[in-house]
Amino acid sequence: MLYFLKLFPLLINIDQETVLSWFGVENPQSRDMQQASMSGYDFNIISTESSTDVSLDTFRLIIEGLWNKIQDGLTLADIENVLFFILFIRFIILVIRYNIKTSFYITCIGLFAGYLWYRHLIDLISMYRSVLLKLPFLNKLGMDAVQLRSMHRQTILTDLKLGENIHWYNPGQMIYYAFTKGIIHVDPETGLRYYMDPISMIMSKIQDPTHSNVVSIYYKLYNKIIPKIYDICSKFWSQLSGVAAYAVITRIGKRYCPYLIRWHWTFLLIIGMIEQIFIYFIYRVYYFQTFVLIPQTKVYGNYVDPNLILQVNILNGIIACIVLTHIGFILFGLFHAIWGQYFYVPFFVENTELHIGPRPKNSIYSGGNTAWQDSEEKEKNLNRIFPKIWYGWFGNGTQNSWTLQNRLMNIIINAFKKLRRPF
Repeated sequence: MLYFLKLFPLLINIDQETVLSWFGVENPQSRDMQQASMSGYDFNIISTESSTDVSLDTFRLIIEGLWNKIQDGLTLADIENVLFFILFIRFIILVIRYNIKTSFYITCIGLFAGYLWYRHLIDLISMYRSVLLKLPFLNKLGMDAVQLRSMHRQTILTDLKLGENIHWYNPGQMIYYAFTKGIIHVDPETGLRYYMDPISMIMSKIQDPTHSNVVSIYYKLYNKIIPKIYDICSKFWSQLSGVAAYAVITRIGKRYCPYLIRWHWTFLLIIGMIEQIFIYFIYRVYYFQTFVLIPQTKVYGNYVDPNLILQVNILNGIIACIVLTHIGFILFGLFHAIWGQYFYVPFFVENTELHIGPRPKNSIYSGGNTAWQDSEEKEKNLNRIFPKIWYGWFGNGTQNSWTLQNRLMNIIINAFKKLRRPF
């Protein structure tokens, strides 16, 4: 029966139109049909296929379409589309290799590890939003950060649009919205709010003599005490939620938490201590540039000091270099987590693995390879002056890299020999 479950992915109709629409890329066939209709041609004369199978030309169209979209600026929607497409492809590969149940578990583990990096990416672009707006390639990412921040502020101040702009990466907001919408009913005619919780139901059944004594306590409880308790708990939770969740899931429940999640979560907490240095450095540089140097260039009227222009340009280069490197590194870790892989960064990886230990190599749920954990590599690192940085693609090691390259070269050479024989 389990072998038939492997055939389920084959039932999904995956053609060129489906893949292109997933990435938001326009299908050239539909574009030609639109141009033909505008020119007045008859669709019966035009020879068009209903659907096209996925081929190398499909990937060419995807790359060209994504490149054209990215030239206008990278957005969070583009990143999410690529991430979920990678998850889907990985799920199909794992179904073919194992089964649907195992593939679902491994994909969910990678999704949770990627979720940690994605939340960190959102926090990062929110802090860099004023800088991102000035960068040509990342200005739309900065606009997304400004929009997310304004939505969050509006939700806190008014609490009116809660639920309309909920995202999948904010489960706490989803739970709060479901709870509040479940116990509160708003009369569409009068606009009055009615509570449907057990205490309010009991209050509605109390007789009038007793009701007059209890109603003041009831409204004081709902209008003052409960909001105050919620405000205190929310502030406390906002400060300690990350550390508390990490301690409960990866420390107390480490027996049930996959190694991939523990590794990436611990790595994020460790690099977070170093990230603050660069973030506040960018803040100070941006403040010095915006409120000190640039106003000085406007004081002299038509005359502009070339030294001030040089300083502004140098600071622009420093800001762009640090921000692009920082965001690029987070995206690098994000895609590794989605694929269920690891990567090596000196000092940080050693400290991460001191907390959680080595990867269990006998478990299929532990993710990719970690060649730096091998005993031979550890002995070599003790004798090295500078740490080794490259451990092969996806942590497979560098010992067999030349063997793989030689095999590929032999395959290519043999293919050319077979093609030359008929001639």
